[in-house]
Amino acid sequence: MNSEPPEEPGEPRPPAPHGKPIGRRVLLGTIGLGALGVVAAPVLQRGLEGFLGAAADKDPTGLTGLLPNGGGFRYYSVTSSVPHKDATDYRLTVDGLVDRPKTYTLDDLRALPQTRLVKDVQCVTGWRVPDTPFEGVRLSRLLDAAGVRAKAGAVRFTCFDGAYSESLTLEQARRSDVLVALRMQDKDIGHAHGGPVRLYVAPMYFYKSAKWLSGITVTEDVKPGYWERLGYDVDAWVGKSNGRDDDPTS
Repeated sequence: MNSEPPEEPGEPRPPAPHGKPIGRRVLLGTIGLGALGVVAAPVLQRGLEGFLGAAADKDPTGLTGLLPNGGGFRYYSVTSSVPHKDATDYRLTVDGLVDRPKTYTLDDLRALPQTRLVKDVQCVTGWRVPDTPFEGVRLSRLLDAAGVRAKAGAVRFTCFDGAYSESLTLEQARRSDVLVALRMQDKDIGHAHGGPVRLYVAPMYFYKSAKWLSGITVTEDVKPGYWERLGYDVDAWVGKSNGRDDDPTS
């Protein structure tokens, strides 16, 4: 996810699905004490959330994910830095197999009808944040406005970190619990959480909820995203994918 810790170029392919969540926690655990020592002093001087947000912006290793903020989230990025966007320069494009491509500003998105969902957030690595409010525009509304063509079968998402991508089938993308989210935990989504706009796919593991969303492209077929290319399940249903056969949120 971009909400998951990164694999640097040249690193070995992650293990098979049954071993992936455990393997990543073990790897982070082996270097956790060193990471805690590095970050302890600045945390004492600055707010924990602010520090981790800044650190994650420069940390391609995902070590900042060892320390959840007060809201229970862990910060991950797959690049060494991510540009900051706000209402003055944020743009979201909707294109591909559509009749009416469009570019939205942040104000455009805020002006559309907003949907509020309160669902658990479940990361494939095991951490969970229960009863998390998200607010934003239903993805289906943007797709309908664009006029999806008959041969379309999937939607690809790109991000302004320049590296992360995700995909859903068109049927999945049209679900009522899939949002182009502008708010989380009853406040505007901050940069470290993938703001000002991120995807939120409520019924799937959080790596599907792409941060720093900048592009929605309608395609014929699903194009595996960042983590799927490294071995994770394309259909990331919570409790029913990535080696899991039960629902940990129940």
